[in-house]
Amino acid sequence: MEGLKEIAHAKEFDGEVVKTSTETELTKICLMRGYVESQDPLAKEADDLMIRRFLRARDLNVEKASALFLKYLKWRRMFVPNGSISASEVPNEIAQNKMFLQGFDKKGRPITLVFGARHFHYKDGLDEFKRFVVYGLDKICTRMPPGQEKFVVIGDLKGWGYSNSDIRGYIGALSVLQDYYPERLGKLFIVHAPYIFMTVWKIVYPFIDNNTKKKIVFVENNRLKSTLLEEIDESQLPETYGGQLPLVPIHDN
Repeated sequence: MEGLKEIAHAKEFDGEVVKTSTETELTKICLMRGYVESQDPLAKEADDLMIRRFLRARDLNVEKASALFLKYLKWRRMFVPNGSISASEVPNEIAQNKMFLQGFDKKGRPITLVFGARHFHYKDGLDEFKRFVVYGLDKICTRMPPGQEKFVVIGDLKGWGYSNSDIRGYIGALSVLQDYYPERLGKLFIVHAPYIFMTVWKIVYPFIDNNTKKKIVFVENNRLKSTLLEEIDESQLPETYGGQLPLVPIHDN
């Protein structure tokens, strides 16, 4: 618990002002832990930082956060029974070569790059796509340095067209991120967004929770490199944006 106290005492946590007192958070973590452990023995494996992420996702409401966390534990047992998703479980998604793990931003958050124009949905492919989302998120989380809880995504939509549109898939991915990986997203940069994408965006937007909406940035093409360099050193920026890092597919990590 000492490490958590040190983090919470800081004026900012990962760039976000801590709105509540250390004592309040610690008290609610203890209350929530006591309840969820009484409901599901698997909860004992969760550290205080995980409990806190679920609490913050529900504005420190212990009842709502506990319900979300217990839902997560049940989902994890059913959806990831072996503890992780293997590449052999998502062969069609990996074949599209659309997700890459890159370097770290200036705050030490791992960066992932996703090419939207390489995503194509196929019949009965929604479950595999959701497994791929979990496969990717788990890979990103394992790359986090000690004390870091968030990651950064660059969503590149260059060349995106209606053949890439997958509203059910987008909403499914949002559900996985928001319900089962709360308070993990640090920022989402959407780059090269074509005008036609905004039609789909209007449909998906209502499914994005308010906390996540604050972390989404649409980047203008003429300010692409300069905007990314505000938060990512050139040595950690993908070559495709004028940086120094070659692209590394997620399945090669």
